[in-house]
Amino acid sequence: MSVLLTLHLPGSQSLKDKRAVVRSLVDRIHARLQLSAAEVGSQDLMQRAEVGFAVVSEDRATAHRVAEDARRFIDLELLGKAEVISTDIDELELEAEY
Repeated sequence: MSVLLTLHLPGSQSLKDKRAVVRSLVDRIHARLQLSAAEVGSQDLMQRAEVGFAVVSEDRATAHRVAEDARRFIDLELLGKAEVISTDIDELELEAEY
């Protein structure tokens, strides 16, 4: 499952301000949740960012739970700095080959 979050950073006055918030968020996602995350879009816009992360699990329910936990964590981390304005979830299901 891949998750793409679009963020609005109203207090960002420069790309440096924005990147500090995004870099901190990505680092905290990795450190606290052991998820791979990255800024994946809108790199040249001061008050907008796109952050993606992936969840891999053997069952759909666990993947959804981890993604929801991550989203709650992200909302708390961004309080006062940015807000999530959209969330796009893409599920990929692979069939086992025996």
